Amino acid sequence: MQQQIHNREKEQFRKLLKQDHVDDFENRFKVMETFLQTEKHVTSSELLGLLDQKKINLEPEFVRDTLKLMCRYGFAKKNRFNNGAIRYEHLHLGQHHDHMVCTKCNRIFEFEDETLEKYQLKIAKKMGFHLLQHKMELYGICSKCRKAQSDLIPLSLAPEGEQLDIVELTGGSGARMRLMSMGMRIGDRIDIISNSGSGQIVVALDCHRMVLGRGLAAKIMVKTSTQPAGCQNP
Repeated sequence: MQQQIHNREKEQFRKLLKQDHVDDFENRFKVMETFLQTEKHVTSSELLGLLDQKKINLEPEFVRDTLKLMCRYGFAKKNRFNNGAIRYEHLHLGQHHDHMVCTKCNRIFEFEDETLEKYQLKIAKKMGFHLLQHKMELYGICSKCRKAQSDLIPLSLAPEGEQLDIVELTGGSGARMRLMSMGMRIGDRIDIISNSGSGQIVVALDCHRMVLGRGLAAKIMVKTSTQPAGCQNP
């Protein structure tokens, strides 16, 4: 089925290029074929690498220009997940999917849910909104990364966006008392708002933001949270 769709896309692309008298048709068609042969969300540089693997030597600007044509004709769609690099994916007529993005490994997962699609239309209709198109991106930690993070880590090493449970407060009695006076308790969930890898760390505990020095944060041992998202004590 997928191969039939790709063959149809390539034939339509061929006709549109000829119709618009686009130059260097054969090489643009090679870009299109290589693009359809990968199911990943690729950058222009990654697509250039795939072309190089097939011994197809094309200028980067030519590949980028062809991708623009593919987006213009509706064969490709560009996304910028989590404000990262622009990535291109297949755009097949009559098909729609949404995305889940792992903030640790940056893998992108496509998913479809008919119930969710109908619910979005219902909400739009309720608000008197004529829905033309939509894009949903869910960010979190994939199962593979969650499994790899089962061991304890100090809070100072936790990445931004992570949700963690406090397992242990280390250090001397003074440090533990200070942490407890700030509201830190074993079993509490912490959300990492910002952690640049140096300097202070901003976290949220029960919907209250607080700033921690790296030394103090290193004394809080945490693991991936199993608690539901949301404020515990609003």
